[in-house]
Amino acid sequence: MKYLFQLLVLTLGVSVWSACGSGAAESQDAAAPAAVGQSGVQDDVSQKNIVQIAVGSKDHTTLVAAVQAASLVDALSNAGPFTVFAPTDAAFAKVPKETLDNLMKPENKAALSNILEYHTFVGVVKKEQMRDGQKLNQVNLKNITLAVKDGVVIINGTARIVASVPASNGIVHIIDTVLLPE
Repeated sequence: MKYLFQLLVLTLGVSVWSACGSGAAESQDAAAPAAVGQSGVQDDVSQKNIVQIAVGSKDHTTLVAAVQAASLVDALSNAGPFTVFAPTDAAFAKVPKETLDNLMKPENKAALSNILEYHTFVGVVKKEQMRDGQKLNQVNLKNITLAVKDGVVIINGTARIVASVPASNGIVHIIDTVLLPE
């Protein structure tokens, strides 16, 4: 056992030494961008995560831009699990353009993050698990209230779930209205 441990330490030491020695003489290619965080992981085989689903949707360009402006791409690419209520571009079109443009400004990043966090629940809640009157405490620590009538789920009395897409790190419920915390 002691011999095995010494061999492991020696192997690690040689690996570190050779990596440091070869890297010192070479310069990093400045043209190659460094991937940062979970969003930088390339995987074309596994089920898509929440961010990849949104990016791949032609109906969620505004949501993707908002997630990027709020610097939440890595957070929503992580293992989760998350339930995201994802407003469509048509839902964002109901928000006054001036308000939306203002929220996308860097100085309003905290307000935008608050709104996006209001659309995110930690854990997976499938549509068939939702109950009338159920409250979900969102990432921004505010509650949303679900209403279920004839199989239709309505959030806070305004937003309808129009579709649901499973993700590798949770589920995306596509909604027709942007949720605004009080």
